[in-house]
Amino acid sequence: MSTPPRRRSAQTSLGQVVLGFELIVVALAALTIFGLGALPPALALGGGAALCLLMVLTIALMMRFKWAFILGWIVQVIFVASGFLVTMLFLIGAVFAGIWTFAMTTGAKLDSQSKGNS
Repeated sequence: MSTPPRRRSAQTSLGQVVLGFELIVVALAALTIFGLGALPPALALGGGAALCLLMVLTIALMMRFKWAFILGWIVQVIFVASGFLVTMLFLIGAVFAGIWTFAMTTGAKLDSQSKGNS
């Protein structure tokens, strides 16, 4: 017999959704940085691909490891810092960092409430 799958926490679910949507925006931001010539092509596209890969890895690891949430925070810092290349990315990065913060705090509250009801 196999063991039942572990229930995914609200914090994990919300974090994965935020990173999933942010992944699309980061890919488009990398193309924008490339198109504007803010960085050499290899660096713009390679850096964007590396950040996208880090995000996919974080989404996968969030199910198993609590430290993966720290990777999510690192992604937010990197994305906000990309505003030094294209100024509008400060705003977009800040919006996603706010959504990430909301997802983490709300998810933690929901998880603690569901543990209290169990």
